Amino acid sequence: MDILTLVGLVAGVLIVLLAMLANASILTFFNLPGLAIVLGGTFAVTLIKFRLSSVMSAFRLAFAAAFTDRVERPAELIREVGALAQVVRKEGILGLENHTTNNEFLRKAINLCVDGHPPELVEEALAQETQQTAERYEVSERVFRGIGESAPAIGMLGTLVGLVQMLNTLDDPSSIGPAMAIALLTTLYGAFIAQLIALPLADKLQLKAEDESRNQLLITTSIRNIMRGENPRVMTELLSSFVTPEQRTGLAPEREA
Repeated sequence: MDILTLVGLVAGVLIVLLAMLANASILTFFNLPGLAIVLGGTFAVTLIKFRLSSVMSAFRLAFAAAFTDRVERPAELIREVGALAQVVRKEGILGLENHTTNNEFLRKAINLCVDGHPPELVEEALAQETQQTAERYEVSERVFRGIGESAPAIGMLGTLVGLVQMLNTLDDPSSIGPAMAIALLTTLYGAFIAQLIALPLADKLQLKAEDESRNQLLITTSIRNIMRGENPRVMTELLSSFVTPEQRTGLAPEREA
């Protein structure tokens, strides 16, 4: 699990709740019609902008990617593909048949190699997979950025509705204060959804997409070199550019006796 995402979300919500409870009851900040305007309006605008399938896919990807730390560290991948290169050098490409890995992209690459496909086809298949993965992340990011843009605007719209209703009751001065408070709540709801949920998740999806793209490029480069019969140590040296200088210690495979 990506604990920082969860900690940040919980901490942000708690800070806002504590500020609300400082001088008032939590019920003071609850208004069902205003909440319905913001949630319903934001959802409606999102459906206008995107397909329903894209919206559902975005939420699934957000929970699968943003709240989990499923992307391997580049250093771990370099060590794994370095070991694969040594296996291929000793046993040939079919030696990879019994190798198990948790990385789906690497598993697909290994299967393509073991099936005897030419290097050009393997690289093309991996490039298409990389492109499709990047597009899925991009659409999901756009969905959450769209929510982040729409929620404050819908909240302002709800505020205007509340102000109109308030102005219609100016003959009763005692109702102005409560009506104004209710009108402003929709702006609060919109800002809360955008700044504490939607936009941070969009940024996290962008970061995860960059990590995934880097790892898939690393694997594609590795498989290309393995199929060419590149020396494992030379290949590891070439792949060391994917990590920081501090992480390069211990990446090179042991020299053969």
